[in-house]
Amino acid sequence: MSYAIITAPTPNPDALKFIMNIDVKTDGKVTFTAKEEAKGLDLIETLFSLVFVRQVHLFENVITITKTEHPTDWNACIPMIKSVLNSRLPNHDPNFKDEDVGAVTHDRTGLSPEIQAIEEVLDRTVRSYLQGDGGDLDVIDYKNNTVVVNYVGACGTCPSSAAGTLMAIESTLRAEIDPDIKVVAVNNEY
Repeated sequence: MSYAIITAPTPNPDALKFIMNIDVKTDGKVTFTAKEEAKGLDLIETLFSLVFVRQVHLFENVITITKTEHPTDWNACIPMIKSVLNSRLPNHDPNFKDEDVGAVTHDRTGLSPEIQAIEEVLDRTVRSYLQGDGGDLDVIDYKNNTVVVNYVGACGTCPSSAAGTLMAIESTLRAEIDPDIKVVAVNNEY
């Protein structure tokens, strides 16, 4: 089978989206930050064998690769990534379960009603834009009127996530949840 693989930039200069004509993750999203987290997912393990791969994020038919600060530019990386994708996609199961691998999962079961309300607002307003840029975010905590978020995929190392996106999220949540709410990223935790 031949795969259509389109590369697309993200706002993060160290992350690039690879959009395919097949799903790579049929249910939810998942982020891998190390080869060991892939636990038998050959596609992911092989991508991490490329010395410049720092993170792999899967969502529907998109794989977002974040590279290290290695001096290699994207023009040198893209052919290697596409070679891995073409050779490993035929045996990749997009129906794998997050609990079967050691990656960062994004399970919403058991969330408090407050966090569920916040997630619903983010789903409706902000999340699709982040996903369109090859990333996403998870609400980690909510206490003392502070929402702690964790950026994943391209958003995880993007300079604009730390400022502009946080302000947009905070503004949205203030309008829809509580005018005194504060939003911080997990690495800038309160």
